[in-house]
Amino acid sequence: MTNIQHAATQQIPKKILSLIIISQFCCTSLWFAGNGVMDDIIKVYQLHPSVLSFLTSAVQFGFIIGTFVFALFTIADRYAPSKVFMVSALLAAIFNLGIVIKGQSLSYLLILRFFTGFFLAGIYPVGMKIAADYYNKGLGKALGFLVGALVLGTAFPHLLSNITEHLPWETVIYATSILSVFGGLIIFGLVPDGPFRAASTTVDFSVFTTLFKNPNLRAAAYGYFGHMWELYAFWAFTPIMIKTYNNLHPQASLNIALYSFIIIGMGGLGCIISGWISSIKGVKPSASFILFVSMLFCLLSPLSFYTNSSAIFICYMIFWGMFVVADSPLFSTLVAYNTASHTKGSALTIVNCIGYAITIVSIQTLGFLQTISNPIFIYMALAIGPLFGLIALKRNR
Repeated sequence: MTNIQHAATQQIPKKILSLIIISQFCCTSLWFAGNGVMDDIIKVYQLHPSVLSFLTSAVQFGFIIGTFVFALFTIADRYAPSKVFMVSALLAAIFNLGIVIKGQSLSYLLILRFFTGFFLAGIYPVGMKIAADYYNKGLGKALGFLVGALVLGTAFPHLLSNITEHLPWETVIYATSILSVFGGLIIFGLVPDGPFRAASTTVDFSVFTTLFKNPNLRAAAYGYFGHMWELYAFWAFTPIMIKTYNNLHPQASLNIALYSFIIIGMGGLGCIISGWISSIKGVKPSASFILFVSMLFCLLSPLSFYTNSSAIFICYMIFWGMFVVADSPLFSTLVAYNTASHTKGSALTIVNCIGYAITIVSIQTLGFLQTISNPIFIYMALAIGPLFGLIALKRNR
């Protein structure tokens, strides 16, 4: 670290991390905006209930293509991240708004969700890049707060849906788009380039071929991939799991929208706790332990449906929701620590790209298993990802 960078680090305003967190929360509320009003979308556009997995996967697929394009042209490393963040937030908000236009076919809805996901690629990984440009020491803790904001943003549409249940369903879409624009303006106006930013001046295609030659980064990436197999499938099917429990125990009558928000949102607390623990126990050991516990929740999930106590079921789901995402900032920290400064943004983006490609497979897998088997057993399949990640981490000591 140079003297200039050291001095700059000492002078980083405390508000910087708070501003990044607020912006990340506002913008990532777009991610599950469609899921928050899925029943209304199905009813208004006369769609089959099975479109849940397709509309969710459309966002994921858009994010994958977006991250590939951003990484291919090293956009987050060549241009000011705050500008990239703002433009992406604005465009994502516009495509999100398109859902409210009446008379659309499923194909148009899928396209709108695709481009919402595409420009989310300029928000989530770029937000991590901005944080990494400000925080070298203690990056795990900083990313813990940042991913916590992503989690709350992802869960927020479910809470909005519950709060605005007596208002038109479009209210959720309008609110999330406004939040996205607000978040983009915060980053652009109040968060300049960080002291650890090392800008790249040219397109560097070699980053794709050299990235995974680093065994430490490769292990971190594989751990992240295993984690992602479980994460978004769990989030997408959380309302379905609650609905399944209600069907098995009619006396429960659990509020699906409210409890979906609580279960997913508590993951934000899990990220904050994991960031704090990693500063004491180390990033890699903490990530491995959390991934192992999350795998156990997958394997034991059928038992939660058999309990007659709705309180026990919700507690199980809340703790699963905390562990399922708590290792996410730790894996991102390991990726950032094991790559050069001038390729950090591209490395984070590429790893995100592959990770989110895996989520499409896992979401579609659960959607398929749901049609051919007892729904209380299908979530055991999510344990495949954590197991793969643990093996990769164990082989790289």
